[in-house]
Formats: sequence, C-alpha cells, structure tokens
Amino acid sequence: MNKGNANKAGTIAKNWRRILCALAAVLLFIICGCGEKSQSLTKKKLIVATDATLIPMSFITDANAIAGFEPDLVRAIGQEAGFDAELINVEWAGLFGGLITGKYDMAISSITILKERKKRMAFSIPYLKSGLALVVRKDMQGIESLDDIESKKLLVGAQVGTTAYFYLEKKPGLRKKGYQAYGHAVTDMINGKLDAVIGESTGTLYYKNQNKEYFQKIKMVGEIMTQEFYGVIIRKDDALLLENVNGALRVLIANGSVQALHDKWDLGQAASVLQLDEL
Repeated sequence: MNKGNANKAGTIAKNWRRILCALAAVLLFIICGCGEKSQSLTKKKLIVATDATLIPMSFITDANAIAGFEPDLVRAIGQEAGFDAELINVEWAGLFGGLITGKYDMAISSITILKERKKRMAFSIPYLKSGLALVVRKDMQGIESLDDIESKKLLVGAQVGTTAYFYLEKKPGLRKKGYQAYGHAVTDMINGKLDAVIGESTGTLYYKNQNKEYFQKIKMVGEIMTQEFYGVIIRKDDALLLENVNGALRVLIANGSVQALHDKWDLGQAASVLQLDEL
C-alpha cells in the first residue's frame, strides 16, 4: 500500500472510531435515561403534605378525610405520573421544614412560587394564578385599599409566613397583627377585634362554601393586589420526581382536567388555571 492510500485508510479508520464512540455515547445516554425513569416508579406511594384549613382548596371533611381542589389535583398528578398520593394534614408553619428534612415527599397548599423559597426547595410549573385581596366587614364604609387602612390607623391581620404577611411587612406604617390561620383573623374581624384582613383571594371562598353566615358579614374590597402563581414543592435533590410531576401537570392542563377541577370546586374569578402557552 502506498503512502497516500495508507493516509486515506488511516483517516477513514479515525472517522469510523469517532462515529462508533458517538453511537456508544448516545446508547449509554438512552440506557441511563431509561434506568432513571424506571427508578422513579419504584416508590409507588408518596407522602404529600397540605395545610387542610382552607375550603375549597384543601380541608378536612366531616368524615375526617382530606378533600378539596388541591388534594384532587395531586391525586390526578399521581395517577398520571404513576404513584399513589397519601395526603397528610400539616400546619402551614411546618410545611417547608418537614419537606426539606424528608418527613414527606412533596407538598401542595396554595404555595406561591417565590425566589426566596426557590433557594430551599424546588417548585413545579404553576397550576393556578391568584392574588391577594382585602376583606372587611360588610357594614364598613370608606375602605377600598391598604392606603385607606393606613390613613385611618386601622388594624389589619394576615396569616404569618404567607405572602399576605410579607406584603404587610413592606408597609411599616400599617398597624398589623399576625395569625396562625386566615380563618382566625376573619373571625376576629367579624367580632370587632380587627378592622381588615389581607389574604389570598381564594380565602373568601372558605366562607362562601362553608359558613354562609360569616360570608354575609364580610366583603372583598378594591382590586386583587398581586399576581401570584401556585406550585407543588419538592426537595431540590429529587429532580426525577419534579420531572414526573411537571410532565403530569402539563398533560392535565392540556386535556382540561385542571380546569374541570377548578369548575368542580367553584373557584370562580378568585383563581384561574394557567395554560401551557403561559408557562
């Protein structure tokens, strides 16, 4: 073989080696990817925490069962992703810490997606858009905003650890009081111990759906003040679960299942379903 032919043969051999290496890398990626996907199905039951204190989002029924829009949603996610969701009731103050320490696998409880929270935990794609609203007694006049509350030196309440309380903290001139539950603040307001309550607009649905007597005593005033997006939270190191949850959510949004649950629980204008082109 002459020198030219030898060089040509060597070049062809090198090219074939490169092609074979590339094919081997692709094959290895496919094998590893399939292995990871199968691992996601080995844990058939996942513990899901929710603060079941807010009808119709998540609440305890008279039969001591956890029900609502979000329990229904997470069960649908599990059915689509291939796991059973075992729901447990956890107070809001313990949701994040319990997730991070591994007491449960995920949580769903109208949790607003925030940059600060993303530092500690992973969020799914959003499934609802809502916002904060101001509620006062129905007989109260001249109050349409937090500026009115501040100028009249009135007292406003909110649930601690929520975006509502974070919002109040940005206004140092406001007289404010923290509560462990949104409903406790509204009760104090109706009883005259508080002048107004700020919370997620879905909060007023509690009284519409559960306590009509209370609902007749309160009103939402002004516009919805913020735009918030709710997501499922998962530990940062559980990337495979996050991928499966996001995939299931996309299917459920696309096929109308999330909107059907929105209609079932009569969320109305208090919250809207995110569409895929909005994500």
